[in-house]
Amino acid sequence: MIGILLAAGFSRRFGAADKLLQILPDGRPIALAAAENLIKAIPLTIAVLRPENTALANLLKNAGLKIVFCGTQETEMADSLSAAVHYSAQFSESSVGFVIALADMPYIKPDTIEAIAHALNSGAAIVAPVYQAKRGHPVGFCAKFRNQLEQLTGDEGARAILKRHADQIKLLECNDPGVLADIDTPQDLTSLL
Repeated sequence: MIGILLAAGFSRRFGAADKLLQILPDGRPIALAAAENLIKAIPLTIAVLRPENTALANLLKNAGLKIVFCGTQETEMADSLSAAVHYSAQFSESSVGFVIALADMPYIKPDTIEAIAHALNSGAAIVAPVYQAKRGHPVGFCAKFRNQLEQLTGDEGARAILKRHADQIKLLECNDPGVLADIDTPQDLTSLL
């Protein structure tokens, strides 16, 4: 199993500051909290970033993540996801599947991520957590979706795959509001959870 942390976005709604380096109430940068939760559950985790974001790359590398950079022309969410899945091919763990998390969602419990990975290991094709009847993140894909993930384009990320294979999604009920809590604005730093 491979964890993938998507951290190559531009965070336009947040303002001029680098959103992923902003400090949470617990003292950790947003992306580091998300990365630590993911790597606790899935030891082999890859973070994908823009090449100019060296401060974030160093922070995540020191936390134990593998780092891959998307190309300078690759600016959509699908580009970064495709780059990470392509990079993961060198690791045997990718033969099981991928749990794809967003770097601006720092409150997801490691237990929730482990449950998603366990469901994939137990034969589920696609796994998505559900909290209070709302589907959230991260989403797990078994290895048979590798080619589709690598060929994604545009700003939808894996949403197109989820639509095409809706009948294969296992919804995993969880008691984890973090699966819905993404940080998009400065106000979200203090108002979520």
